Amino acid sequence: MPQEKADLRNLSEPVRFKRALALLLMTLVLPGSAQIVAGSKRAGRWAWRIVAGLLAIIIFIVVLALIWRAGAINLMARPGTLRIVQILLILLAVGWAALFVDAYRIAQPMTLERNHRLAASVLDAVLVFVVAGALIWASTFVNTQRDFVASVFGNGHKSDAEHGRYNVLLMGGDSGADRIGTRPDSMTVASIDADTGRTVLIGLPRNLAKVPFPAGTPMAKQFPNGFEWNKCGSECLLNAVYTYAAGHKNLFPGDPNPGETATTQAVSAVTGLKINYYVLIDLAGFRDLLNAVGGITLDIGKRVPIGGGTSPIKGYIEAGKNQHLDGYHALWFARSRAESSDYERMTRQKCVMSAMLNQLSPQTVLTKFQGIASASKQVVKTSIPAGELGTFTDLALDAKKLPVSSFSAVPPLIHTGNPDFALIRTKVAQAIEKSEALDKAASSGDGKSSDTPKTTTTKKPSTPAKKPTTSPTKPANDVDDVASICKA
Repeated sequence: MPQEKADLRNLSEPVRFKRALALLLMTLVLPGSAQIVAGSKRAGRWAWRIVAGLLAIIIFIVVLALIWRAGAINLMARPGTLRIVQILLILLAVGWAALFVDAYRIAQPMTLERNHRLAASVLDAVLVFVVAGALIWASTFVNTQRDFVASVFGNGHKSDAEHGRYNVLLMGGDSGADRIGTRPDSMTVASIDADTGRTVLIGLPRNLAKVPFPAGTPMAKQFPNGFEWNKCGSECLLNAVYTYAAGHKNLFPGDPNPGETATTQAVSAVTGLKINYYVLIDLAGFRDLLNAVGGITLDIGKRVPIGGGTSPIKGYIEAGKNQHLDGYHALWFARSRAESSDYERMTRQKCVMSAMLNQLSPQTVLTKFQGIASASKQVVKTSIPAGELGTFTDLALDAKKLPVSSFSAVPPLIHTGNPDFALIRTKVAQAIEKSEALDKAASSGDGKSSDTPKTTTTKKPSTPAKKPTTSPTKPANDVDDVASICKA
C-alpha cells in the first residue's frame, strides 16, 4: 500500500484527477469495479457476486413474465415478496453508497489540488444522493404497493373460472351521512373470458324486486319465494339485500361480510352465473381515485345535472365528444339521478367503468401509483385474494385491446316490479355467447363465427323460474343504445 501511494504521487495532478473521476464513474456503472482495480479486491468480488445475483433474479422474472405474465405478477405482488424487495433495495442503497465513499477514499482526494478535490467531492456526493436516493424512493414505492395489496386484497379462497369465465360483481356502495348503512346503488357483473379477457358488463337495476336466492343458502330459507315485501319489513329490492343481511348477522354465523355474501348470492340467482368475487367501491371516495388517475374522457350524448334530488342543481355536465371529466364531474356523471331514470344512470356508470378499463394504462398506474394506492385503500373492498392479483391484471391488459359489450336487465324488456328471471338468465347467456362468438371468429381468422358458441349454463335459483318469453322491444339502455347517452 505505501508503494501504491508513492506511485500515485508520481503521477501528474491532472492524471490523478482523471483517475478519481474514473473510479467514481466505474462504481456507478459496475459497483465493486473500483475496488477490484485499486482497492480491496475481496470487497469488489463480493459486490460483483451481489450484482450478478440481482441480475440473475431480474432475468428470471423477465423470462417468467414473457412465458407466464400472470404468474410473474402474482409472484411480485405478494406482500411477502414485496417486503423482501423493499429490504433488498434499502440494503442495496446503503451498500452502493458505501462503495462510492470507498472509491472516493481510494482516489486519495488529499493529493488533488483544491478545485479538483472540490469537484471530486461534489461528484461523489451527487452520485451517493442520486443512486441511494433513487433506491430509497423505490423502497417506499414498493412499501406502498405492499400496503395497498395487504389492505385491499384479502386472504380469501381462490375461485376457479367456471365454463371458461370469471364473473366479478362490481358494487357501488353509497354510505353517506344521510344513509342508514351501506346500500349498493350500482350493481354490475363483469363476466370475463379467462383466456382472452373479453368482457361483458351485465347491469342489474337496484330496484329489482322479488329477487331469488340459490337453494340451500340462509337467505333462500328465509325467503323461499324471493325477497318479498311482506317478510323483509322494508323496501325489498335488490339493493336492500345488503342492508338486510348486514342487520341479520345471525343468518351468517362466522361470516364477517354478510351483506356482500347475500348480495353476491342474489345476483348469482338472478343472472344464473357463478359469481367468483365481488368488488365494493365506495362512491363517496370514488372521486379521489379518479383524480389520482387523471380523470377520464367520454363522449356524452346528453347533458347531466350536477346535484338535484334533495339538493339544488348546481350546474350541468354538458354533452359533447371527448369530454374530459375529473373526479368530481365523473362521480356526478355516474351517480346523478335528476332528469333521468335509474336505467340511464346504470348506462352512465357502465360508461365510466369502460372508460377506466380502456384508458387506464400501465404507464399511468406506474407514474401515479402512490395516489392510486392511497385512494384505493379508502375506496375499494374486494374478495379477490392477493394471490389472484396477477391473473386479473393480466386479463385487464388483454381486455384493453377488445371492445366491451353489455346487457342491462331494464324496462321495457324486464318489468322490475315483477321480473321474469328466466328471461334475464336467457339474455345474459345470449350476451355471453355473442361475446364468445367474437373470440371464435377472431381465432378462425375469417371474421365470421363458424362454430356454435358454447352454451353458458346457469344455476337454478330457489324460486320457480318463469317460462322464458320473447319481447319485440329492445331494452332502452341495452348495448345498442349506449351511444345515445355516453361512449367511453
